[in-house]
Amino acid sequence: MRQPIRPSRIMLIHALRESVAPIHAAFAEYWPEARTHDLLDSSLSADHAAAGGVLDAKMMGRFRSLTDYAAMAGPEGGGSDAILFTCSAFAPAIEAARRSHGIPILKPNEGAFAEALGHGGRIGLLVSFAPSLASMADELKAAGEAVGKPLTIEARLVEGALAALQAGRPEEHDALIARAAAALPAVDSIVIGQFSMARAAPAVRAAVPAGLPVLTTPQSAVMALRQRLASVPVAAG
Repeated sequence: MRQPIRPSRIMLIHALRESVAPIHAAFAEYWPEARTHDLLDSSLSADHAAAGGVLDAKMMGRFRSLTDYAAMAGPEGGGSDAILFTCSAFAPAIEAARRSHGIPILKPNEGAFAEALGHGGRIGLLVSFAPSLASMADELKAAGEAVGKPLTIEARLVEGALAALQAGRPEEHDALIARAAAALPAVDSIVIGQFSMARAAPAVRAAVPAGLPVLTTPQSAVMALRQRLASVPVAAG
């Protein structure tokens, strides 16, 4: 019998404004009972890009502060049930920050990478934020090594896509990502690697061979977090 899912208080931490709508859409579709709240610091992505993608001690400290605040946020002294980061370029900082907390704290790509590994070892990875490229490829490689699965990772930066989205040209954003997906060599799955890119999934699916799994990080993250927080069924009296 399917386990009941208790209403959970989820704190969402964003480094891009464009990530907010996709994750709320995913919660609305796949876990509407969850109570979600947002922390947005768009300076994180700007400062990270200006630093050439380097996560220095100050940036690591900022993530610790955000995590501490998000974990304790709640009415009447109560805290959050879980934290989900939506910023894909900061995996090492998230990993370090979550070690000091006992609640589930998910990196944005964990769910999608786990799903992709289940489809096979040839994985296409598309990103639109340059600092995310190397960190996400490394994270995916580590996920494969953790389960003893050799991977062939076809990682691509979709130049101009994020700028088009931020300039109010979403159709151009989607078309650029679909074109990059269609140009990938044969893969077992494609991960659309940033929350802000999730809107391009229909265009990508239309551009690649039918049946090829196209995974979005918001949907996978919500499903993974929902599973982590599934309540234990109450025993019959």
